[in-house]
Amino acid sequence: MERPKIYFAGSIRGGRDDAALYREIIARCNAVGEVLTEHVGDLSKSSLEGTTGSDAAIYEDDTRKLVAADLVIAEATCPSLGVGYELAFAEAHGVPCHVFYDKSRAHLSAMIQGDPYFHVIPYETKEALFAALACVLGGAS
Repeated sequence: MERPKIYFAGSIRGGRDDAALYREIIARCNAVGEVLTEHVGDLSKSSLEGTTGSDAAIYEDDTRKLVAADLVIAEATCPSLGVGYELAFAEAHGVPCHVFYDKSRAHLSAMIQGDPYFHVIPYETKEALFAALACVLGGAS
């Protein structure tokens, strides 16, 4: 069976506080699939330089990757307009979405939490996050 294509969504311009966590999530996703957006976990990128190219080129590249993805894994603890848009775009194109967030640090938007399309997975520890991620990815392979 072919390895699933995984679109990882995490904050870039909205803040890079969780970039190290993104890198760990991406590594675990890469163990079972092909992550199309590894740059999100690049620790050398700041919120202002997290992307390269014009905004239009970034939009075209990301939406092309979203349509090609088999699933979206999003870490939404840090509020991000881009992540919200990516989730809505994926929903509109029928791409399954799993949204993780640290409930001890954030309240997820009602637009995500209240949408039954999204598989929302709250966690409080990295161990709980990675255990839930393993369950999701086990079903992806």
